[in-house]
Amino acid sequence: MLHPDRLFSSEPIKRGIARDLYSAIKDLPIVSPHGHTDPKWFAQNKAFDNPAELLIQADHYLLRMLYSQGISLESLGIGKNQENVEQDTQKIWALFSKYYYLFQGTPTQLWLDYVFSEVFSINEPLNEKSADTYYQHINSCLKTDAFKPRALFDQFKIETLATTESALDDLSHHKTIRESDWQGNVITAFRPDNVIDPEFEGFEQNLAELSSLTNENLLTFNSYLNSLRTRRAFFKEMGATSTDHGHLSSRTLDLTSPEKEKLYQTIRSGKFTCEEADCFRAQMLTEMAEMSINDGLVMQIHPGVHRNHNDFLFNNFGRDKGADIPIATEYVQNLKPLLNKFGNNPDFTLIIFTLDESTYARELAPLAGHYPALKTGPAWWFNDSPEGMRRYRQQVTETAGFYNTVGFNDDTRAFLSIPARHDLARRMDSVMLAELVSDHRLTETQAHTLAYDLTYTLAKKAYKI
Repeated sequence: MLHPDRLFSSEPIKRGIARDLYSAIKDLPIVSPHGHTDPKWFAQNKAFDNPAELLIQADHYLLRMLYSQGISLESLGIGKNQENVEQDTQKIWALFSKYYYLFQGTPTQLWLDYVFSEVFSINEPLNEKSADTYYQHINSCLKTDAFKPRALFDQFKIETLATTESALDDLSHHKTIRESDWQGNVITAFRPDNVIDPEFEGFEQNLAELSSLTNENLLTFNSYLNSLRTRRAFFKEMGATSTDHGHLSSRTLDLTSPEKEKLYQTIRSGKFTCEEADCFRAQMLTEMAEMSINDGLVMQIHPGVHRNHNDFLFNNFGRDKGADIPIATEYVQNLKPLLNKFGNNPDFTLIIFTLDESTYARELAPLAGHYPALKTGPAWWFNDSPEGMRRYRQQVTETAGFYNTVGFNDDTRAFLSIPARHDLARRMDSVMLAELVSDHRLTETQAHTLAYDLTYTLAKKAYKI
């Protein structure tokens, strides 16, 4: 199913250069510095239950496409009321296989075809007729030791894998991994959205738990900040090298101490406006930046997503079911307070992601091409595709260069797709570099160095791995 020259140019000279570049990097170890796989998999190292649970039910890329075509989440085995939810995983797989054609032309098909071919050695197309063959073969593979999480981690040549945990997580699975005799490097990342976003569901209860965990009363803004410092220190002790912030916007503020205290008390009263909540989030990004300078954790901001846009899905099925929609996002004015305060500090690293491609050349590349602390994150989420990667490189490189970027990260919940995603990124970087060589803008020696750095070095350096 997989053509060896997939994604490469049909023009012979460019294709030949891309082949040469790709052959030099395709087997490099995978560094996955940001993602959402479950650390429990690697802590417990239990066999995955079945193909449907592993490959369908946890993948919001699949869920959103199928739901858009009128296929209910209940029919895919997802829902709170078990009476209405399909329990037969083979039927779920058959339904998915019937509609697999919906993913033609999408990166999802590229990832899954790679998994079927390279991980499970299946080389016939997935459709309604082949569904049972696929299910039985994958299911039998999952029962073997070779397909347990740690074995796959090693098979995929993963050098480092970062998961992402809430600020309130006890990190027990990471502790289990660290105390085991397994050598796989699985680290965590600090995600404090649920304790710094006043509009996050259960915010007050979350703060009560934060208070209990850190022995801080949270009566003052300083006490609140101390509790967050304590949690960051715990995460760093457990291997974290980065923080992650999924705010709606990239807005930052630099308020005075009395203003911060007043705003905090308003938030704690529960009687705040949407603007006050946004101001608090904006100030907290600046506070998180200052903490990063002190504790050395790399700061990531993933803004620009209206999460859980479909109220019906959110109320009935919860978060992360595919109802997230990109929104226009401004960076120049929003980041100015934070960058004016910390952007010139050599001890600070800020990685900014975007889903608003119109900002690549106009805002993010010029900002990253100036401020020493700022790097641009790779094409992310909705732009994590061959076309999205090409647009990113074309628009960012001319102003920021390659070395104000941070390589690639997969940002995935779908464990088996990690090698597929990294392979796609390596192919697209080879394509882009081959074009520059064929245009005589780079030598082949320079292109080979860049290919290696984009694949391996930049991520390790940016994320302090």
